Amino acid sequence: MRTGSEPATARSALRARFWLSVWGLVWAIFGTAAFALAGRPGWAAACGVLWLVATIDMAMILRHIRQGPHYQPGPDIPPYRPPDGGPPSPGPPRHRHP
Repeated sequence: MRTGSEPATARSALRARFWLSVWGLVWAIFGTAAFALAGRPGWAAACGVLWLVATIDMAMILRHIRQGPHYQPGPDIPPYRPPDGGPPSPGPPRHRHP
């Protein structure tokens, strides 16, 4: 259910993002070194920029993890307000044939 408050109540799996950031950082470092040794300065620079972006992203993720549960609400906190009246009941069974 969408309520329109998703930007304010969005949650993110920060530890999964951290490990994906580590994976990207390792490949960016490897790419920078490999292209520099192969004599491809343009590709080495591109990988270096990616290395910088991954490092900044990892720093922001670690900052949010260290800030605690304010940025990581538990599974008991829904990302939306529950609808009034609870879940709909299935009602009586319907027959397909008249």
